[in-house]
Amino acid sequence: METKLDILRRYFGYTSFRRGQEEIVDALLTGRDALCVMPTGAGKSVCYQVPALLLPGITLVISPLISLMKDQVESLTQAGVHAAYLNSSLTPAQYSRALHNLSEGLYKLVYVAPERLLTPEFLYAVQSMEISMISVDEAHCISQWGQDFRPSYLKITEFVEQLPARPVIGAFTATATKEVRDDIEALLSLRDPVR
Repeated sequence: METKLDILRRYFGYTSFRRGQEEIVDALLTGRDALCVMPTGAGKSVCYQVPALLLPGITLVISPLISLMKDQVESLTQAGVHAAYLNSSLTPAQYSRALHNLSEGLYKLVYVAPERLLTPEFLYAVQSMEISMISVDEAHCISQWGQDFRPSYLKITEFVEQLPARPVIGAFTATATKEVRDDIEALLSLRDPVR
């Protein structure tokens, strides 16, 4: 069985974790929620991508950034990981195909815009799947104290409540004041998260 270091080496080309990464990876792998505040470029994505490749089901990565989704999916695909994104940049036919592939279990990681979560098509597609983890990128967007507040982020908890089983949740952001961190924890209903 592959270890977290095997995954880190094989898919990402690193021989060791950076400061803070392993603690978050371990928490998520053991089913504990996490709130991770790391500067841009510190490797937040590795903190959810490594567990995503070790956990049994799929991981949903909720992100507001279309360009980031494209870049990450492209990098993962080049590394041999089955990943996709669902956002407004797709044509209706492409979106439909991606949803079909999702429901067929063809992906390990699926990046999705928060506005898509509660759409009937998306909810229907994920009802019968094993979702092991939800990773909320740019998690500060849930807070009205944050500069990038996105009302659609407030619907994430409603989405989670509609799933057959609650997956582990990781929240990731580059900057967050104490008020924003408290908001993230409360509004995402994180359970005793590793911070």
